[in-house]
Amino acid sequence: MKSGGQDAAVRTRSLPEEPSSRIERIAAQFRSGSATVGVVGMGYVGQPLAITAHQKGFRVVGFDVDHDRVAALNDGHSSIRTIPDARIAAMLRDRRFRASTDLGEISDVDVVIICVPTPLNKYREPDLSHVRRTAKAVGAALRRDHLVCLESTTYPGCTAEIVKPAMEASGLTVGSDVFLAYSPEREDPGSKLSTSEIPKVVGADDAASRLVAEAFYGRLVDRVVPVANMATAEAVKLSENIFRCVNIALVNELKHIFAHMGIDIWDVIDAAATKPFGYMPFYPGPGLGGHCVPIDPFYLSWKAREHEVPARFIELAGEINTAEPLQVVDALAAALSCRKQMSLNGSRILLVGLAYKRNVDDLRESPALTIFKQLEMKGAVVDYYDPWVPAIPETRDFPQLAGRRSVPWQPETFAADFDAALIVTDHDEVDYRGLGRSVDLIVDTRNAMQGVSSRSGNVVKA
Repeated sequence: MKSGGQDAAVRTRSLPEEPSSRIERIAAQFRSGSATVGVVGMGYVGQPLAITAHQKGFRVVGFDVDHDRVAALNDGHSSIRTIPDARIAAMLRDRRFRASTDLGEISDVDVVIICVPTPLNKYREPDLSHVRRTAKAVGAALRRDHLVCLESTTYPGCTAEIVKPAMEASGLTVGSDVFLAYSPEREDPGSKLSTSEIPKVVGADDAASRLVAEAFYGRLVDRVVPVANMATAEAVKLSENIFRCVNIALVNELKHIFAHMGIDIWDVIDAAATKPFGYMPFYPGPGLGGHCVPIDPFYLSWKAREHEVPARFIELAGEINTAEPLQVVDALAAALSCRKQMSLNGSRILLVGLAYKRNVDDLRESPALTIFKQLEMKGAVVDYYDPWVPAIPETRDFPQLAGRRSVPWQPETFAADFDAALIVTDHDEVDYRGLGRSVDLIVDTRNAMQGVSSRSGNVVKA
């Protein structure tokens, strides 16, 4: 009997694993955190995601094509100011995190999360070159049981059209050999919400991919929101940011209308926001910035043209928001002419804040860079102060600004050094009271000077 029992055991082990049992085993592995996660793209989305995966017990490899960024991460330094170096160093110490430039090492991980940039080209069409290159590299390193998740913002259908064929070029089939899902990133740089606290939308086109993707993200975040398929998940991301884009465009337009009537848009919004239903406050500004809201609407309008469907509302909102930095420059020119009888040409301007939003070091799509360039084109002499951006890095659209450095905060000399200050980003740590005492013309695009004691009549809202 003993010998027969051993033979039975051998026969059982030699039987192929049932597909349902294998998929459940992979899902259970993800639920327990006993897997290795590869995050491709260690920027503002990838780093918080890698940190969260590490906190949830996963081993993590952060991939990036930027050799300097990878070297810094492996030395315990984050390239993002809102992420403390100590957090990266702690991840390195327990040997469950490392960074690499070699995408061939994807074969050593269990989950691949793609967080690469998806900018627009000069024609406002999607630039998917980073997604294509990454998908090709993933396909070359793919092995059975891999889960691949795209998180980069894109148009509905992109994951199925680009990532899936690249994976299946390996000879493996999505949905049986390997698994594919789309889960839009929802990072908000500088937010008090952690990555794990933000609900995660997850979409997949087959039952097996859906099961393992929900198991993985269920370990990563507090709440998973499953949707019908990948295209729906892609549409969710676009809808979230189009909602913001359209409403910001609306208040920017209202700002100009009300200004001609002598009405302060900020007072209007504050009062309207007291309504406990049917209203959500959005605020005007110098234009849109960041990696999502200025870009995402054009992904949908571009795809809509393929289906011969007009996207008039989206296009109009984009036009209004894109024009806003130029409106700010015009407002500054008008204020200089009216208050000081001088033109922009030859004037000395201090830009206060360059980042696209308060209390971050993120310059992506920042309207401040457009304003900076436009002012200099009109002959102004421009400096900037930003405690979060000590120097302007290389950018694709503003190479002429690279290397420019923030001036020291010395309000006692500002009156002699500058004809006007233009508040573009309202960082908390700026001494607005000191600015108000020292500069006799301040153009404020963020309502930062509201309630701040300053010289009578030296603040113009724009």
